[in-house]
Amino acid sequence: MTEPMAEHPYAELTPDRVMDALTELGLWPDGRLLALSSYENRVYRAHLDEPVQGSSAVVLKFYRPGRWSREQIQEEHDFAAELLAGEVPVVAPFVLNGQTLHHSAGFDFSVSPLRGGRTPELDDFDVLEWIGRFLARIHTVGAAQPFMHRPTLDVQTFALEPAEWLQTNQMIPLEVEREWREAFAAALALVQEKMAQGAADRRLIRLHGDCHPGNILWTPTELPGGGPHFVDLDDARMGPAVQDLWMLLSGDRAQRTQQLSALLDGYDQVRDFDRAELKLIEPLRTLRLIHYSAWLARRWEDPIFPVNFPWFGTPDYWRGQVQMLQEQIEQMQEEPLSV
Repeated sequence: MTEPMAEHPYAELTPDRVMDALTELGLWPDGRLLALSSYENRVYRAHLDEPVQGSSAVVLKFYRPGRWSREQIQEEHDFAAELLAGEVPVVAPFVLNGQTLHHSAGFDFSVSPLRGGRTPELDDFDVLEWIGRFLARIHTVGAAQPFMHRPTLDVQTFALEPAEWLQTNQMIPLEVEREWREAFAAALALVQEKMAQGAADRRLIRLHGDCHPGNILWTPTELPGGGPHFVDLDDARMGPAVQDLWMLLSGDRAQRTQQLSALLDGYDQVRDFDRAELKLIEPLRTLRLIHYSAWLARRWEDPIFPVNFPWFGTPDYWRGQVQMLQEQIEQMQEEPLSV
């Protein structure tokens, strides 16, 4: 890997500019500003002298330049507003000065209320059932109409294009490249085969898109508004409903089956889940694996990436990717999970 470039998309985003963005909206920070964990975008917690819509602390999200168009970002915001209207517990941007998407010093950004919570206990089947019910409510809203600007989760954008970019830009070390190409080709063939099965009858809906445990915050049930609430719709896109379930499964096959059963016990209380989509779990996992490597490589000029992912790009990293692709080939050849 090359050394990070001196200039990167957020080089000009200083704390003063973050504060200025707030004051341009008529909000008055009290000087306390904390950078929150985020790689794709830049996210900050700021405290205000005077509350806005009941919140004395807010979260500013500065979108990575060039990743999404303003129309695509606005669709994310509009989807969040629809979910709130449907009584789905999501964290949505404030409407300030008549809009949710703002611009300052070359950056598109939004301001949202600060919401606390912890990662849900996914070994608790009652928690999984509760999350399943809310995922079904998200999908009920998501199925009402399609996205017009945001993309679809597919083989082209999550495997073919990323793999081509990695190879064209010579990101894979020569001593591993042939092994990776062979593993990728074998995995891709299985992904395409599985994704093609039943595709004509498969319904694609608006999804959260990145529904891993870190994007679900849990509030103790004895507190007001207790239960799960969902954050970060940045990866919202069109796709099959199972995309929002499989990242909540972990462990061996028996554990994943039990977790899936609890999720679907809740989901089916609100919305019917198409069990035919269960065969997509391992192909979707494989697509994410390929896409993730290309995502890291494409972001390497951003200094936050070498600091947090120092192991990326080494021959050992790519040997590990070959091994994971080979494991995914085995997983895709097994019978899918069933409940």
